[in-house]
Amino acid sequence: MTGLLIRLFVKNSEDIRNPDVRKDYGTLSGGVGIVCNILLFVFKVITGIVSSSISVIADAFNNLSDAASSIITIIGFKLADKPADNEHPYGHGRYEYLSGLLIAFLIVMTAVELLKSSVDKIFSSSDVEFSAFSVIILLLSIGVKLWMAVFNKKIGRKLNASAMLATAADSLSDCIATGAVLISLIVGYIFKINIDGYTGVLVALFVFKAGFEAANDTLKPLLGQAPDPEFVKALEDSVLEDNKIKGIHDMHIHDYGPGRVVVSLHAEIPAEMNVMEAHDIIDSTEDKIKKKYKCDISIHMDPVETENERVNELKKTVGEIINEISPKLNFHDFRITQGPMRTNIIFDIEIPFGFEMKDSDVIKEISRRVKALDESYYVVIQVDKVVVNE
Repeated sequence: MTGLLIRLFVKNSEDIRNPDVRKDYGTLSGGVGIVCNILLFVFKVITGIVSSSISVIADAFNNLSDAASSIITIIGFKLADKPADNEHPYGHGRYEYLSGLLIAFLIVMTAVELLKSSVDKIFSSSDVEFSAFSVIILLLSIGVKLWMAVFNKKIGRKLNASAMLATAADSLSDCIATGAVLISLIVGYIFKINIDGYTGVLVALFVFKAGFEAANDTLKPLLGQAPDPEFVKALEDSVLEDNKIKGIHDMHIHDYGPGRVVVSLHAEIPAEMNVMEAHDIIDSTEDKIKKKYKCDISIHMDPVETENERVNELKKTVGEIINEISPKLNFHDFRITQGPMRTNIIFDIEIPFGFEMKDSDVIKEISRRVKALDESYYVVIQVDKVVVNE
């Protein structure tokens, strides 16, 4: 079913970095959510009124809030598709994240109202009427929500879209909430115990949990989360396909919304290479990355000595020292300056966030060990903080 809907409504569905394709996916997901949730709302409200069940009505309004969320999803994806302009030179892609944040807010507000109504129900004495129609509607709702969870999870993973993954998680929690409502009706019918209000509280808590998790997922990219490790690795491999590029470092990935990524990095080029040839290699690599990953990229050229035996030998020794301190550490931009009384050994050290040693202690330890090799050696170290993917 999911594959059929994608084929019918999303052109070039595999081009997931294309903002137009993402907009089509967002419209499809939102449209499915609106239709399914409004139908479920109507049937559950009728069921709740007939059976005098606050938990069923609470579940119905949960579906209504989901329908509103789907409308916001569609609007968010359409706004995110707006082209760049003078005020927003990097486009409007983060509207997709903002729409997810608004959805999370609506879910939390719905949970608060449901909780209030359910608590009022606990202190009232109205009975719940059991009917086979109520059971059928609730079972149907569980089936529909389970399919929606699978549908949105499949698309969300394909696009790496936090809003859709949050919708999938919300749908799954709806299945649990509706199951709790169904159990309350059955328990009330068999044991003549009215737990409708308590079940409504449970539903409200599930809704609140879904809203909190959705907010957390959408805040991460807005605050500046670490880039996808698979994307980072793919970029590294693509840049290093040209064997004249000896290494890369200082990669920075700025996310201005899905499909709107700006990348900068340093590429190491042999110092003895003709500058025009090196420039041509960098330009060709930038063009390749732009076409392959549909992102903007700027590559800074760093010359490195590759034919100086003394530099190469000393670089190897320093690398062994750093690895002995911790395999988590790395270094780059290695070079030396030779004077009559001292030799400056200059490089950048990459220290992960949350590393067990202070930056200053790492520098002191490297300096001590290098100094032990030769009293004339002085290290000059620049610290780069990096994210390490476990």
